[in-house]
Amino acid sequence: MLDFLAENNLCGQAILRIVSCGNAIIAELLRLSEFIPAVFRFKDRADLQKYGDIIFDFSYFKGPELWESKLEAKPELQDLDEEFRENHIEIVTRFYLAFQSVHKYIVDLNRYLDDLNEGVYIQQTLETVLLNEDGKQLLCEALYLYGVMLLVIDQKIEGEVRERMLVSYYRYSAARSADSNMDDICKLLRSTGYSSQPGAKRPPNYPESYFRRVPINEAFISMVIGRLRSDDIYNQVSAYPLPEHRSTALATQAAMLYVTLYFEPAILHTHQAKMREIVDKYFPDNWVISIYMGITVNLADAWDPYKAAKTALNNTLDLSNVREQSSRYATVSERVHTQVQQFLKEGYLREEMVLDNIPRLLNCLRDCNVAIRWLMLHTADSAYDPNNKRLRQIKDQILTDSRYNPKILFQLLLDTAQFEFILKEMFKQMLSEKQAKWEHYKKEGSERMTELADVFSGVKPLTRVEKNENLQAWFREISKQILSLNYDDSTAAGRKTVQLIQALEEVQEFHQLESNLQVCQFLADTRKFLHQMIRTINIKEEVLITMQIVGDLSFAWQLIDSFTSIMQESIRVSPSMVTKLRATFLKLASALDLPLLRINQANSPDLLSVSQYYSGELVSYVRKVLQIIPESMFTSLLKIIKLQTHDIIEVPTRLDKDKLRDYAQLGPRYEVAKLTHAISIFTEGILMMKTTLVGIIKVDPKQLLEDGIRKELVKRVAFALHKGLIFNPRAKPSELMPKLKELGATMDGFHRSFEYIQDYVNIYGLKIWQEEVSRIINYNVEQECNNFLRTKIQDWQSMYQSTHIPIPKFTPVDESVTFIGRLCREILRITDPKMTCHIDQLNTWYDMKTHQEVTSSRLFSEIQTTLGTFGLNGLDRLLCFMIVKELQNFLSMFQKIILRDRTVQDTLKTLMNAVSPLKSIVANSNKIYLSAIAKTQKIWTAYLEAIMKGSPSRYRSPLSRPFTSLPQRRQHTLV
Repeated sequence: MLDFLAENNLCGQAILRIVSCGNAIIAELLRLSEFIPAVFRFKDRADLQKYGDIIFDFSYFKGPELWESKLEAKPELQDLDEEFRENHIEIVTRFYLAFQSVHKYIVDLNRYLDDLNEGVYIQQTLETVLLNEDGKQLLCEALYLYGVMLLVIDQKIEGEVRERMLVSYYRYSAARSADSNMDDICKLLRSTGYSSQPGAKRPPNYPESYFRRVPINEAFISMVIGRLRSDDIYNQVSAYPLPEHRSTALATQAAMLYVTLYFEPAILHTHQAKMREIVDKYFPDNWVISIYMGITVNLADAWDPYKAAKTALNNTLDLSNVREQSSRYATVSERVHTQVQQFLKEGYLREEMVLDNIPRLLNCLRDCNVAIRWLMLHTADSAYDPNNKRLRQIKDQILTDSRYNPKILFQLLLDTAQFEFILKEMFKQMLSEKQAKWEHYKKEGSERMTELADVFSGVKPLTRVEKNENLQAWFREISKQILSLNYDDSTAAGRKTVQLIQALEEVQEFHQLESNLQVCQFLADTRKFLHQMIRTINIKEEVLITMQIVGDLSFAWQLIDSFTSIMQESIRVSPSMVTKLRATFLKLASALDLPLLRINQANSPDLLSVSQYYSGELVSYVRKVLQIIPESMFTSLLKIIKLQTHDIIEVPTRLDKDKLRDYAQLGPRYEVAKLTHAISIFTEGILMMKTTLVGIIKVDPKQLLEDGIRKELVKRVAFALHKGLIFNPRAKPSELMPKLKELGATMDGFHRSFEYIQDYVNIYGLKIWQEEVSRIINYNVEQECNNFLRTKIQDWQSMYQSTHIPIPKFTPVDESVTFIGRLCREILRITDPKMTCHIDQLNTWYDMKTHQEVTSSRLFSEIQTTLGTFGLNGLDRLLCFMIVKELQNFLSMFQKIILRDRTVQDTLKTLMNAVSPLKSIVANSNKIYLSAIAKTQKIWTAYLEAIMKGSPSRYRSPLSRPFTSLPQRRQHTLV
């Protein structure tokens, strides 16, 4: 029969492509959920006030003409709407395409089922596909993945946010008229009322009513649930032979069954016999499950609204059973941890020991992984609603009876991962060398027999060995038999090898050869080589496959984050812990096999993007854990800088020997040396983690260290700039210069620390400093300039922002978004031409009332000292944006007040005629000017405001306008 997954099997390839697409869609939804524009959430009251009139939920569809007419009635709203469209159409379109792909997925699945029923695929029906092992798996996965998609969407992208995005796409997309399935997508993804916030009430009939929004063939649903109930569709039980491990063996299938049951909720509500069967088979000893890549569900909570399901689960949730399971796993975890620690002792896991104890080692691995899985899932905070009294009681019972200690559980996970990693590497090496070693042992054994035959021939003299032609011929025959063993026919070779070992034992006994030690040694050596051949022939890939199945850690994809603080504390205490963590990260990377398997089988182009997403997530987590090293280094660094700056006196080039003791300062210098040594130890720790392939991303520890140092530097410098440049506008005199000096000292400390550290951690300190400081300043300038741009630069579009080394954003403290805006506006405030004047020759601003100096050109030298050339360049760029904005405002005001006002134009024309020619004396000037001023009085306030903000008004020539008479001149200007 044709292989179901063969490329020329259209039926198999069609369903494989659907399932592959399903895994890719879930990855895209998870990726996009991290990029939801905050404005769509309406969490900020300012966003609601600003955008509330242009962002709509599905109530818009009840009367779109009414809403659009309201927008058209207000030009300012139209302008805001257009600006919003320009800034968000790209990300909104990406979300819409993801939503569309979910709808397309279920449409494609329904069409495939229709094709099966209509006989489009020759000799294939729904029943025959379900009889095929691969077909059965794929059909079950297809329905399950659709359910997972819907649950992921509701968990990660709230219903109201989805509605606002869909309406925005509908309004802004030019292609909406061609979107015939827009209505269907909106019906599928309209808000369910579900909220992922802790303590939120579950909507009635959720999620079954959500799952029913697109009808699916009921016979198909029923048959899939039937297969999941009765069969071991992935043949996992063979990897878990012990009966107490059965629920773990069937955990993947149990998760699929949990999701698919929502497509037929009648079973959950009323089919008590079926639910008892399901619970007895899949959930007799567990009730917290992982449904997809670490998304956990507590059945005690999820099945509470369903009578049959709740009743069936009561036996599992009985406190006596909870106590029994908790105590059992406490005992098992203690026992296996002792075993694993024994196995991990130096020199214990030798090749011979491993080959002789494969079943024992695999049993230990199974027990470890099963215990870790049960304890991690059933003690997870995310699995229990703190407001549910019954769930709280169950969790407290588990924590007490299992004697739960997160540090001990983490240590077990660490040791198990290390044990698993060593075993896998040994088996991979043994498999690669298997044939070569087998041939070597065969050759050695055959040569021993040939040499022994020569001994009994009398040709080769050996002490006290008489010639024996029978033994000579026998040993030659044994040599030939050994040489005739065939590696490719392992079963026959193994059987024959055992017979040869028995024959060699018998010849030694019957021919009384024990008396000759040399002959005995030859026979013992040959038997040893034959034993090695049996061991080697038994090295099979099935052992690696079993280890891969047993070592699955996909359930902890999200739960592992709860152990981050323990990991970081362990690294801080012992930096060499990084080498053990490497094995844990690699174990976690095996979770990528789950979503990538079908994508790979289908040769889908999505393989790279999905691999990159999950690998990127894992690498980000690795960076997060290892960030404790740069953090600890910087903590030590700050202490070093403090000692060097305040405690240690700089030694002069010439020094009297009497004063040497005063300059020695042994205590502070010892402390500096101790802290420096700690920094180098941290560096060694992270560099001990060899270059590792995490998913498809290569993690280089040296690069990881450098990125971590950059990240910590960016975090601290950005915080220093944010805190250091907050001004009180009422302060007299201005806080500008003192704050710049203080910030300059802080920045100098960071700079000096980088110069000091670079040799101890083998990095280019000055290069990193300049790159990161320029990036921080340029990013903040970019964010500040966004206020003046119609099409704003989002974080994910910025060339300065980075995922791995993010520049933190801080809540604005005034009208400015960033520190560079506050600095710029403070300079403008203290040099305001209404309050100050600039003396060109002195490059100084003076207060017009007190005649005291306000600031001078030293200000810009101080800014350069503190923020460098990047800071001055950023200020210049920001001021350019401000000038353009002022010019636009002036032009707008000029058009509004003068060009559109006929009266003002006529007045100005009359005035022009009256004063022409300009060089002559104006007759009756008092009357003409007073009349013109009276008629154009409303212009001058706005006009003066615009002129005073322009740069020329900040500079007054002391020659034509002496400083002492400036108040009078200013008064004259106002007139």
